[in-house]
Formats: sequence, C-alpha cells, structure tokens
Amino acid sequence: MKRLLPLFTILLSATQIAAQSKTDAELETILKHSAPLVQQVLANKDDHRLQIIYTQIDRDKQNNPSFQHHFFNYDAGRYFNPASMVKMPLAFLALEKLHQMPHAGVDKFTAIQYDSSRTWMRPLYADTTAKNDLPSIAHFIKKAFLISDNDAYNRLYQFVGQQQANDALQAKGFSSTRIARQFMGLSSEQNRYTNPIRFLNQKGSTIASQPEAYNPKPLDFSQPIFIGNAHYTREGEYRTGPFDFTEHNNISLFDMQQMLQTIMFPQAMPVKQRFDVSDDDYTFLRYWLSAFPSETDDPKYDTAKFYDSYVKFFFKDSTHRMPDGVRVFNKVGWAYGFMIDVSYVVDFKHKIEYMLAASMYVNSDGVVNDSRYDEETIGFPFLRQLGETIYQHELQRKRKYKPDLSAFRYTYGHRDPHDKRPVITEADN
Repeated sequence: MKRLLPLFTILLSATQIAAQSKTDAELETILKHSAPLVQQVLANKDDHRLQIIYTQIDRDKQNNPSFQHHFFNYDAGRYFNPASMVKMPLAFLALEKLHQMPHAGVDKFTAIQYDSSRTWMRPLYADTTAKNDLPSIAHFIKKAFLISDNDAYNRLYQFVGQQQANDALQAKGFSSTRIARQFMGLSSEQNRYTNPIRFLNQKGSTIASQPEAYNPKPLDFSQPIFIGNAHYTREGEYRTGPFDFTEHNNISLFDMQQMLQTIMFPQAMPVKQRFDVSDDDYTFLRYWLSAFPSETDDPKYDTAKFYDSYVKFFFKDSTHRMPDGVRVFNKVGWAYGFMIDVSYVVDFKHKIEYMLAASMYVNSDGVVNDSRYDEETIGFPFLRQLGETIYQHELQRKRKYKPDLSAFRYTYGHRDPHDKRPVITEADN
C-alpha cells in the first residue's frame, strides 16, 4: 500500500520515545468493519499520528452512568498540535474564575473591556458581532464554540491568565496540559503577559477591574518538538528543515476527553477534577457546545458558510446537515495539518449516547505552515467515516437499561426574521 505521508523529523524526550501506544482489541475489531479510507489511514496510523478514544456509556437502573474507554494507537507522549481545542478548557476556566470572583454584579454576561499596557497588546472596547455591540465572556464562549473563533480564545486567555490557566488545569489532574500561547504570533515571553481588564455596568461605569497579569513561572519547554521536512515562517519565507512546535500549546487527547466528560457528567467524576461553576454555567456550556450557528442571530453567522455540521467533524458530510434527533456536544481543532474532534454524542430518537475523540495529521508533502494540507481529501472524510462506524456500532450495541437523556435536551434558538443586520461571512478561525 502506498504510504500517504513522508517520515517526520521529530525530536522528543527519551521518555516520550519509549512510550508505548495503547490499542485494545474491541476497538480494533470495530474499526476493521469501517470504510476503505478508514482502513487506509489505520494502516498508516503512525504517519498520520492517529489516536482514537471511544468511550462506551452504560446506565444503571437509577440512570447513573459508567464509562468504558477503548483506545486505538493512543500515546499521551505523542505530540499533536491541539489547535482550537485549547478554547474548550479556557472557556471552562473563564466561567470558573467568574464564579469565584467576589464582585457583585459581575457575571458571564457583564460587559468587559480590554485595555493595553504593552505595545503588542490589542485593546477591545466593542464587539460588533454582539447584538448590543459589547464584548462579554459569554459572547466569547459562544463564538469559540459555534465556529471556533480565534480572537474569542485570545480574550478568554487574557481574562484567565497564563499562570492561572496552567495551575488550575494541573491541580485538576490534567497533567499533560500546557497553555503557552495566544493566537497572535507573540513570543513566549510576551505570552506571559495579559491585558488589564475592566467590567462595566449598564451605565458604562467600571464595577470591577483586573490589572495586567504576568506569569512569573516560566513554562517547561525542555522537550524539543520538531515536525515536517520543511516549513514556512510567519513572514511567509520558505525554510528547509522541520517546524518547531516546542513552545506551542499541548494537551493529550485523553485529557481533552476527560475535560469534556467532566462538564457533561460532573457528578460521575472525581471532585478534584470538576470545574467550580454554577448549574447555570453547566447549562450554558452544554447548550453552546451543541448549538448550531443557524440557531442564533447573536452572533449572526452566514449559515451557508457556517452550516450546522461546520464544527461537527464526525458528522460533516456533503449535506451539511445533522441526522434527525442527534446532538453533538463537542469541540474541534484544525491547524498545521492537525485535525482533532472530542465529542459527546446523543441520539434522542434511538436513545444512545457515547463519546468519541480523535486526532490525526494530514500533511502529505511534509511542508508545515503552507496551508496546503489533506483536510478535504483525507481528514474530513476519514473523521466522518470514523464517526459513522462508531455511530452504527452504537445503534446495534445492547444495553441493559435505556438511558434517560432528558438532561441533555435543550430548546435551541432561531433566527429573528425582523433582524436586518448583515450576516457574518468571515471570521478568523
């Protein structure tokens, strides 16, 4: 069989090199019955840096869930760029920080202003994608989940702060996580700083403020990570030799799966691992993790471009529509040829639920940062066919008790026919 990808130049620590990938027989058997493209990628799993985690969920008589994880080629030490996946924990941490703030009148819907105290910082005083033209943590989270907006991530990062983000995630047991950078092309030193911030009441007066923050603890970049055989610099210059991911963000696939599982099933998870947010915050997060761009006009996205399955990779096909009765609570990421989806899938019609997470690399020419990746020919079709394989298996899988999924059923919004604002056709994501 023809190799789809050239060999990488990758430098990793001795412990990473020695790490063994984890594959279990049940998932391997399920995948043997998948489509030809899936089989082709599986056969070249290491070239594609492929990792899959399939989580079966079973309920007892009282509807309490239990989880059984199945792995294919999983290795916590095998690097992949998490890309937009980092927006998920930052959204969780932003709501946790708000929940713990002592200021009365400050919540996720409160108007927020970003000032600038360094030359590279970008102030923000208005958000024209919001109906009221004002930025807020809630609106950033909506944009990060609906279409994976990059500036929304930067603003969540600036609110939470580099040190607080990493300390909090490490304390919860997500030991692989390193939140190192904003999506602004900054140096590692610049990324340690975050903007001064103010919260405003409805009259425009400051009711709470946060000064510029600086992470005094340097992050650990001692393990070099180089991928590819050539690359383009940020300035667009071609260079032979691999691309340096050493100072980029890093999260293992299992840590990301566990973060989402913790939001969806907090009572079934260790107390230490949970996020300190309110019941309303849980509802808000689940709602926007599963909502479609067509189900809101705040922000008002062009639904021809940002269609229902736009960020639902396991169900993304040519119809751009989701199956009847299916909701996917998920976050995706794609950058530098890496593609990731971490999902909790609910089918209300057939009463099934499961989790599926996958990461892969699709860059057959080995040139990093050239925007020429195999997303359309390999990445998106593979993830959809993988999703279909697991979905069909779940439809046939026997359960002792049918799950009561009513806790995850929401009444979603719809477009206001009287809203004459133009739709948003472009976004940095």
